[in-house]
Amino acid sequence: MTGRPGEEETVYGSPQRVRDVMTRAVVAVGRDALFKDMVERMTQWKVSALPVLTGDGRVIGVVSEADLLPKEEFRDSDPDRLTQLRRLADLARAGAVNAEELMSTPAVTVHADATLAEASRIMALRHVKRLPVVNAEGLLEGVVSRSDLLKVFLRSDDELADEIRRDVLDVLFPAPVEPRAHHRHRRRGHADRAGPGRYADPARGPDGAGRRGCRGGGLPAHRGGRAVSRRHRPRASGSRLGLGCP
Repeated sequence: MTGRPGEEETVYGSPQRVRDVMTRAVVAVGRDALFKDMVERMTQWKVSALPVLTGDGRVIGVVSEADLLPKEEFRDSDPDRLTQLRRLADLARAGAVNAEELMSTPAVTVHADATLAEASRIMALRHVKRLPVVNAEGLLEGVVSRSDLLKVFLRSDDELADEIRRDVLDVLFPAPVEPRAHHRHRRRGHADRAGPGRYADPARGPDGAGRRGCRGGGLPAHRGGRAVSRRHRPRASGSRLGLGCP
């Protein structure tokens, strides 16, 4: 049985995954490991179960303390017929000598990208205290235990606040989108010397005064909507005509 990310994950759930809390340094054994060797490893490393691996690192089973106890339980006893029928699997383990004979198989595992809620659910349903963490090929990547899953509650207030802000507030109340800057399209013309961004009418001066009929003006003078050639313009200066020209 393998836990995978489900569809029930919401913005209110913990975003942490098994990979965030799992133990990566794993104590494991091969299928030929002897009973005594497994007991010594559990005692030395203070673990309650050992993954059993093939030569290429794939998890094929798990040996737990519960798998080892029947050997001690039935060592000096002679169970009656009813007990033998009810505890046939335990009696078989009592006579086992290596990991392959003792292990529970297939192994109950979980993927590193599973949520903590999914890992907790697997542990509760399968009555196990820890889960080997495997990749898509079944290779061992780590182990996650009940105590590892509880680490999520030991985070600092700042970490919890950052998580709430990132996964709840930013989702429910996203920041408004900044409007795109509008670029003004400048109309064709000459820049006004009076200041940036202003455009002068070639027929007018910087102060807006009319320049029609002035000698040297920007445009030829107009009369009745028609351009007047320089030859037919009045010879009087603009100042004498009252047009404000020099």
